[in-house]
Amino acid sequence: MRTQELNKLAFGYSLAIVSAVAMLLFGLFGYAGTYGGMVNMMSEWHMYFAISPLGIIMGMIEAAIWGFVFGYAIALIYNKIVK
Repeated sequence: MRTQELNKLAFGYSLAIVSAVAMLLFGLFGYAGTYGGMVNMMSEWHMYFAISPLGIIMGMIEAAIWGFVFGYAIALIYNKIVK
């Protein structure tokens, strides 16, 4: 059985989009005053995330960059393993 390779760019972009949307939701929930523990964790883990409109946008950008990097790396490793 022949396995197909993952498209590295598509996998990276998709993980970047999911990461950015998740960060937007975390920021909106935090801005509304719910999920305080999760907001504190995001503030500790992400350098630019804050509970402000600019902080949420910067957190989304940072999450998208890391999501792309990890998604691309996962697809690259997967393609090497299945060969």
